[in-house]
Amino acid sequence: MSLDPRYPIGKPNRQETLTPQERAAAIEKLEAAPRALREAVEGLNDDQLNTPYREGGWTVRQVIHHLADSHINAYMRFKFAVAEDNPTLKGYDENVWAAHEDGATMPVSTSLQLIDALHGRLCTFIRSLEDAEFQRTWIHTESGPHTVDWLLGIYAWHGEHHAAHITELRKARSW
Repeated sequence: MSLDPRYPIGKPNRQETLTPQERAAAIEKLEAAPRALREAVEGLNDDQLNTPYREGGWTVRQVIHHLADSHINAYMRFKFAVAEDNPTLKGYDENVWAAHEDGATMPVSTSLQLIDALHGRLCTFIRSLEDAEFQRTWIHTESGPHTVDWLLGIYAWHGEHHAAHITELRKARSW
């Protein structure tokens, strides 16, 4: 594991093309993310949920709500990339979103339920794609052109990455 608390599982491997085996592994990670997040926060009280996972970082609560925000955007990016020819999709300021009242104070159960349902839809959709659809492209307003494969790899990493933020905090605090 990484020594950098920002990247407890390391930085993402940003591949524009995945093999069928890499795709299958990424889909398994996406499917496992809701359970891993639930396990990561299980038994935490409000004080613990309001603790930043690292100095200068989001609270555990904000991390969970961020994942719901981010993966809603991911779902839409997958759908647009497959349904339209090379669409341009807007980025967003995740720090601003995390600071809003819903991200800062709501119970994590709300976003965990949303992530459960969202990942069910997302993984069903991704499993329905033909091989050629994974090479469809889209343009991110901040990072440029990418493939559906790239998107799959990033979001498979993303859930695991943030679950590790929480589990590493729990280890460090002996929670």
